[in-house]
Amino acid sequence: MNPRPRPGVALDRRLSTAFSQVPVIASVVGAQLVRQFAEAPASVGIVASLPVGQLPQIVPALGRAGKTVFVNVDSSPGLAQDRGALEFLKHMGAAGVVSTRLNLIEKARPLGLLSMMKVFVTDRSNLRRSTDAVARGLPDLVEVMPAPIVAHMSPQAQRAMTPFVAAGFVETAADVAKALALGAVAAATSDPRLWELRRDQLPAVPAVPARPTSLE
Repeated sequence: MNPRPRPGVALDRRLSTAFSQVPVIASVVGAQLVRQFAEAPASVGIVASLPVGQLPQIVPALGRAGKTVFVNVDSSPGLAQDRGALEFLKHMGAAGVVSTRLNLIEKARPLGLLSMMKVFVTDRSNLRRSTDAVARGLPDLVEVMPAPIVAHMSPQAQRAMTPFVAAGFVETAADVAKALALGAVAAATSDPRLWELRRDQLPAVPAVPARPTSLE
């Protein structure tokens, strides 16, 4: 398989500016760490597992704190999986949505929402389906999970996902640095300690020896 790179896909300026300083997306699962995210240097976040009734308070509050907020539509209890839900999120000030569902990704752009397509890469056949969905959905970002799999993807497959975020098992500053070295524009993590990580604090990444096989 030789997936074609996505032509003309430029990172939204809000995101590129944010990642130039803190190349980390805060994965805010539930309401417990909302305040910590509001006060953290990281300015881009994904809120997940928030009941629909809490979103109208939390999303605008984070917006007032200067945060670019994506809502994980798939994991918000009570939130419908349709255009109406996206309009609801847009009205309250969400910058974008995260979903594994192609139909929701396709509906986001006409509403002026950024879209982040989450893909789980487990093997070559799964990667093939994922790159096809990305090519059809044209998301602004692709969230590739788990992050360690990126090291096993071919350069062609990485380009087909670009711009992408590495997520899952991002536990240290070294994990963030490695993801960036492999082509990610940022790494997403639920560890609040990494929401403080500025680009000039990234550790050096040792040379990675050539691998015998890769996911293509």
